[in-house]
Amino acid sequence: MKDINVTVIGSGSTYCPELVDGFLKRRDSLRLKRLVLMDIDERKRTIVGAMIVRMLKHVGADTEVVMTDDLDAALQGADFVVTQIRVGKLHCRYLDEHIPVKFGYIGQETTGIGGMFKALRTIPVMAHICERIEAICPDAFLINFTNPSGIVTDFVLNNTNVKCIGLCNVPIDMVDTVKEAVGEDADITYLGLNHLSWITSVLDKDGNEKLYDLFDAGYAPSVMANIQDDGFDLNCLKAVGGIPSSYLQYYYDRDKKIDHLKESLKSRAQVCMEIEEELLRLYQDESVVTKPAVLDQRGGHKYSLVACSLIDAIANDKQEVHIVNTLNQGAIPFMDDDDAVEVAAVIGKDGAKPLPVRPTWNRHIKGLMTVVKQYEKLTVEAAMTGSDAAAMNALMIHPLCGDYERSYNCFYEMKQANMEYLPQFWLGKTVKSTKK
Repeated sequence: MKDINVTVIGSGSTYCPELVDGFLKRRDSLRLKRLVLMDIDERKRTIVGAMIVRMLKHVGADTEVVMTDDLDAALQGADFVVTQIRVGKLHCRYLDEHIPVKFGYIGQETTGIGGMFKALRTIPVMAHICERIEAICPDAFLINFTNPSGIVTDFVLNNTNVKCIGLCNVPIDMVDTVKEAVGEDADITYLGLNHLSWITSVLDKDGNEKLYDLFDAGYAPSVMANIQDDGFDLNCLKAVGGIPSSYLQYYYDRDKKIDHLKESLKSRAQVCMEIEEELLRLYQDESVVTKPAVLDQRGGHKYSLVACSLIDAIANDKQEVHIVNTLNQGAIPFMDDDDAVEVAAVIGKDGAKPLPVRPTWNRHIKGLMTVVKQYEKLTVEAAMTGSDAAAMNALMIHPLCGDYERSYNCFYEMKQANMEYLPQFWLGKTVKSTKK
């Protein structure tokens, strides 16, 4: 059994009991010796922290729990740092979702112009966190769940010296759903960027390709709880040549998505605010000592399985295969080595070693991935420099934006609305790379 010290930055997140539940399920291989819960929101940190203390006490776990708003204190002695921050809280998510719709764009927190602004707010804060990790616990692994996870992970890996792996619960949901249809021993090829990914091959135990058999049988890809499911046209999937992640509905069915956003009485952010308050009320009930079922409505299904199995694989050098966000390093031939991609990787004490993806000649996937990756790179540049030009270049090539005038007007209104959280644009506080 491996003893570990874990620091959670953004511990006021109502997802946090899900994470702790995952550690408790792995007590045979991981001993959570010390858990530091760091958050600048005292109310949420206290409520969620008390719930976590009860969970640990309920099963007799001998874990030291520390709650703090002091980042430097939180990082002392950390083996793993889990980041799940939301700069500007759910109010800024509401802005990300609401303002773009006024301009005829999809408002979403991880893609398009909404995803860009979440990245612009987040990267300066992540830069500070990484600078402190480098100074205080340089050997710690940063496990990043903060969205947009692919963009944030790309920034960290290319501009800091922190050992970082980006995570998302989308891949495991996609793979598990396909295995339910084909068999647990199916050999699945998965590739893409975070929230822009596909399964391009499904081999059964005898090596037979089953992808198009699934399409012919009317296979319906799973859709995350936080996304309105409009379904995928099977002819679309056959043309694409892959099973897409649910986030690709925003690309393949954008008109319906915009219509839903215009017609909805509440945005997803407003729904999440209600779910969060319901969870916080539950967490204050001292009789609640296990993760409540309502937490699954928040969209983090299997979040703890993904995070804790990855930490277990690193801590115990298991050399297991996990789908993660890491630098490409030749895994996908048509992507650059320094592109953060979402692929299968061998996970051990040295981190993630991406596995070569079986060759694909799918020009659709290649085209969409390379274009969106350039949007991500330009977004990182804008977040670091406060460059309007970099941001506008990103928006003009993103498939969900494109029109210059509309993009500029939407960008300017969102920049004004987010002024408090964009020091690189308004105060000239640029982010410097510390990469050696």
